[in-house]
Amino acid sequence: MTQGLAIGDLAYRTGLAVSAIRFYETHGIVKPLRNKGGHRRYGRADIRRLSFVMAAQKLGFPLSDIAEHLHALPDHKAPTKADWTRISKGFRKEIDQRIAALEELRDKLDGCIGCGCLSLKSCALYNPKDVKATEGPGPRNLKQLPG
Repeated sequence: MTQGLAIGDLAYRTGLAVSAIRFYETHGIVKPLRNKGGHRRYGRADIRRLSFVMAAQKLGFPLSDIAEHLHALPDHKAPTKADWTRISKGFRKEIDQRIAALEELRDKLDGCIGCGCLSLKSCALYNPKDVKATEGPGPRNLKQLPG
């Protein structure tokens, strides 16, 4: 793999800054090899890894969770379809929970969302006698949503 992609080439292919690639490297998301001159060399599979990271981060997944899932992928070779299927199953549960939370928020957004404001008649249903205030300040139901 001493030929591989130079970090600048990987940056160009992914649209990431070189510094971002080095940052992801510190989190174990990409693991370059070094050529005889000590320069980093990345595999083409790293393009896919970094693209996946960018997509998952855009959806709000924390980098630590993404890195944990990617550690299951083989180093220095392209992941198989089975590898990606295994990772997608790991994300599916979290995505389904987020979708359910967003649907609930959408359906309750025009009424009380349990923030403790007591400004709407429906607060008596969702937050009687301001019981949510004992849990702390702010929109308590929103703070309990996953993500």
